[in-house]
Amino acid sequence: MATTYAVDPGNPDDSYLGFWREKHLCTLTTLRPDGTPHLVPVGVTYDPGALLARVITNRTSAKVRHVLAAGAEGAPVAVCQVDGRRWATLEGRAVVRTERAHVAEAERRYAERYGRTPSPNPSRVVIEIALTRAMGRG
Repeated sequence: MATTYAVDPGNPDDSYLGFWREKHLCTLTTLRPDGTPHLVPVGVTYDPGALLARVITNRTSAKVRHVLAAGAEGAPVAVCQVDGRRWATLEGRAVVRTERAHVAEAERRYAERYGRTPSPNPSRVVIEIALTRAMGRG
């Protein structure tokens, strides 16, 4: 029998959710226009109640360009974190949000998870990932 690491992204168990509340560096994978993966380190926040993951970033970053290039339906992306034998991946469709309320919410959640308020950045946007799949071992 194959081992399954599937997690309900809207109803994770306590250990999985707890892992996402700890301070960990994560990765975001987007796709370049030629289809090759672009993997970068990021801070991620996970909101299972809204089925969202959020990444704050600069509007001129390659990851933002990749998401925008996918069009209005968003880009397929994955975020991941690992700590020893524990790991967690969230997948979904990403869009770029520039609205101040969305950016402020993402900054608030980032400060809560990472223990520091992001420095002011007028070029900041948030990549919001509408979650469709989760997996891992929290």
